[in-house]
Amino acid sequence: MYHVYVLRSEVDGRLYKGMTNDLQKRIEQHNLGRNKSTKGFLPWVLMYSEEFETRLEARNKEKNFKSGVGREFLRNLLN
Repeated sequence: MYHVYVLRSEVDGRLYKGMTNDLQKRIEQHNLGRNKSTKGFLPWVLMYSEEFETRLEARNKEKNFKSGVGREFLRNLLN
């Protein structure tokens, strides 16, 4: 199973969107500063996740979340 997830930085509220096949481990990596793009904004909190059967489905959803339409969807969902 693959997960698409959205994290929120408790420092400044920015969102990070990603995908993984081990959600708990990936969140831990973000919060330990092992990801270059997120380590300056620790700690991170999981705001949303969705599970998919295939990597391709998850990748397509992640790409959608990074688009204008997807960002708008997340804004409405998380507010």
